[in-house]
Amino acid sequence: MSIIEKLTEIEIDRIIEMAWEDRTPFEAIEFQFGLKEMDVKALMRNQLKRSSYELWRKRVTNRKTKHEKLRTFSEGRFKCKLQRQITNNKISKR
Repeated sequence: MSIIEKLTEIEIDRIIEMAWEDRTPFEAIEFQFGLKEMDVKALMRNQLKRSSYELWRKRVTNRKTKHEKLRTFSEGRFKCKLQRQITNNKISKR
């Protein structure tokens, strides 16, 4: 059984959401869910309509923000002060 087959619907939805976000690198998805970039691509291909998948691939191809090594900034990221602290994909109490 592969990693993708073990994921719950909620986890799959979160991975898709993270994959669509411009500033969320594939490394963050790998850290939280154990899926490498190729696994994320396979998951997206299986879960999205063909046109949506092609649009997503076009969007993330050569996008520097989707890969930590290609980013031009090394520290910090935008985070709203009202946003709850998220640790390992679990929202902590305030």
